[in-house]
Amino acid sequence: MNLSKPLAEILRPTDFDHYIGQEHLIGRDGVLQKSLDSGNIPSMILWGPPGVGKTTLAFILAQNLEIPFYSLSAINAGVKTVREVIERAQTSGRKSILFLDEIHRFSKSQQDSLLSAVETGTITLIGATTENPSFEVISPLISRCQVYILKALEKKHLEALLNQATAFFKNDYQIELISEETEALFRISGGDARKLFNAIELIVGTFAEQEKIIKLNNALVSHIIQKNLATYDKKGEMHYDVISAFIKSIRGSDPNGAVYWLARMIEGGEDIKFIARRLLILASEDIGNANPNALLLANSCFDAVNKIGYPEGRIILSQTAVYLANSAKSNSTYTAIKKAQQMVNQTGDLPVPLHLRNAPSKLMKEIGYGKNYKYAHEFEGNFTEEEFLPDAIKGTAFYQPGANKREEEDRKTLKNRWKEKYKY
Repeated sequence: MNLSKPLAEILRPTDFDHYIGQEHLIGRDGVLQKSLDSGNIPSMILWGPPGVGKTTLAFILAQNLEIPFYSLSAINAGVKTVREVIERAQTSGRKSILFLDEIHRFSKSQQDSLLSAVETGTITLIGATTENPSFEVISPLISRCQVYILKALEKKHLEALLNQATAFFKNDYQIELISEETEALFRISGGDARKLFNAIELIVGTFAEQEKIIKLNNALVSHIIQKNLATYDKKGEMHYDVISAFIKSIRGSDPNGAVYWLARMIEGGEDIKFIARRLLILASEDIGNANPNALLLANSCFDAVNKIGYPEGRIILSQTAVYLANSAKSNSTYTAIKKAQQMVNQTGDLPVPLHLRNAPSKLMKEIGYGKNYKYAHEFEGNFTEEEFLPDAIKGTAFYQPGANKREEEDRKTLKNRWKEKYKY
């Protein structure tokens, strides 16, 4: 069975009535829905994982506004192509939408070429990226755009997409898909509509010549997808599965697993800056103060990889990955900020104790701002016991030192200073 186009393209929705997911953006009270209702949309960056509807969303927005729509991919477009689109928009005299897929692949100078047209309103830019725009999109461009976060599709969304595919094959090919089990199919998709449709198309294509009734179950799906992995994933890589294995190998202190998955990513064409950025996050999240040098090395790795690129950058990535894998581990500071944020969400904006408040004016001093504050440098050892938390949560210990040599010293110091206050 040969489809005229990939199933994901055939079933791509052309209006919001058939668009699945992202209700926070295009639902009744969604921010983009409100923009559409006003007849105007801002330039924007759509940030989210693959296959959640970024391209489709841009296309439907243009259709709703009935304005010219130009679509480019940063993989194969350059400044010249962008300027040609801008000139066409200027010549037409109509505001146009420029959709730039994978905008994070544009260099800073290439992104600069968009600024003037966005600022003057010649084009409404819709950039799509799977990477954090704070790192990959230049600040002047971000300041001229709204950043909207798209979420991975949930089970209810995947079920709706599966129903669409089932109806398509039944109506157009008289092939009946019976979903006995969906766990494996949805797990493989990873919340990615394109992966889901690719998997369904692959399974149907395997049996369509012999069977008109295909029963989908976990065993069948796992067998077919594993057997045809290269067909299912064009790079031969499960992007998010492999980066997950890489991170977990380092977290689990296995340098061999770390360099293997690193090699898999490099050979699969992964962006080495993406790998370096993940190492930088891991150095703080999983090692932290058990070895503060880990963060310094990871930061140096990120800088070096950005300077020298590929292929030499792979050597620096390997050195850093092995160092981090061999390092002592602690997630105590990661846990501390999570606990503190949870406390803030639970208790709201608790008042700052008066003695910790700044008192730049006479009136503030008179009403007690800064009164009885103890300046640590005036005391022996640059320390004196003071209350630094709001009264409602005083004595709460967010930070618990990890069970490693470096943080055990922290625990001793904290216990010596604070005695029983924080129960260290």
